[in-house]
Amino acid sequence: MSVRVYLPTTIDRLRAEHAEGAFAVTDDLVVVDATEDDEEAEYAALMTAADASATMLDGPGRRVVVVAELEAEPQAGWTVPLKRVVAVHADTEDRPADADPDDDLGWFATQEIPHLI
Repeated sequence: MSVRVYLPTTIDRLRAEHAEGAFAVTDDLVVVDATEDDEEAEYAALMTAADASATMLDGPGRRVVVVAELEAEPQAGWTVPLKRVVAVHADTEDRPADADPDDDLGWFATQEIPHLI
């Protein structure tokens, strides 16, 4: 059984990790997984990761969440290979620091990552 995880990040970090071909799971990274296998739980996990992404920004910017399917929930020190990424959710434009945290994110397929960054 696979685990769908939501990895909060930023555009700058997405750019660097995409170039490396893997996404680092660090001690300071909040990894969120859906508690249930339904749309509501997945949306809640996505928005929790989006909130964590917002805290990674230094002022205005875009929230970014990388979604991956893994064999187990990742631990600090792991890397998530690009081939395990199933989608990226991100704000479609920079948002002010006081933007509504409940605003939805855009969905991007993995082949769209280069255009996003």
